[in-house]
Amino acid sequence: MPDPSPVFGREASSRPSRASLRTAVVWDVLKDALDRRIEATGKDSLDVLDTGGGSGNFAVPVARLGHRVTVVDPSPNALFALERRAAEADVADRVTGVQGDIRGLFDVVGREGFDAVLCHGVLEYVDDPAEGVRNAVAALRPAGSLSLLAAGVGGAVLARALAGHFTEARTALSDPAGRWGAGDPVPRRFTAEQLAELADAAGLEVGAVHGVRVFADLVPGALVDTEPGAAEALLKLEAAAAELPSFQAIATQLHVLGEKRA
Repeated sequence: MPDPSPVFGREASSRPSRASLRTAVVWDVLKDALDRRIEATGKDSLDVLDTGGGSGNFAVPVARLGHRVTVVDPSPNALFALERRAAEADVADRVTGVQGDIRGLFDVVGREGFDAVLCHGVLEYVDDPAEGVRNAVAALRPAGSLSLLAAGVGGAVLARALAGHFTEARTALSDPAGRWGAGDPVPRRFTAEQLAELADAAGLEVGAVHGVRVFADLVPGALVDTEPGAAEALLKLEAAAAELPSFQAIATQLHVLGEKRA
């Protein structure tokens, strides 16, 4: 099967792209989970659901691994971009876009129909995150894998403080939703513990928690783009810090990977 990493700008012969620096940790964990699921089921390919998958940032690379991917997203424009991207990557036959959202997920897909479900950047925006996680888990076949990715409170606090907005940083630190003020574009943020608790309550056996974009959003882009070897070194640093709780606490995003209980 073709290596999907070039979609993330991670060709072996070139410097990692800014996009890959922000997604590499999640992608590596997800790819390993899909490989394990292939081994466990004995299948040649998996059925993968990407809720809120937008224009296919993860769906297309997953399809390039040979899996069948259904993307559910409320935006017609995003689904149009998904169709175009899938065609350009020559995986249009393995990617299906459906308009909908996680709240009404089973109006557009079946229950227990997928080997893996991606729920990335969704829980921040839904009215009931617990319901969203329950629906994602209900879409999984027994022992299927769920990948949750959501905004982290600590990353927002650190970013506002480093920008000199100290009152906003303190507000985000104490706000139940992790918001820094009325102008905050993100409705809700989470701690690693909160995400793990949501997953556990929904019937998921949490296997791993990772901090994502611990440093990538803080390092000046000019340094990464011009300093020889900086991008590669930053990529390795992100990977090394991802599993350490002390760095998860300041990550821009948090990733939880789990398996549906029997």
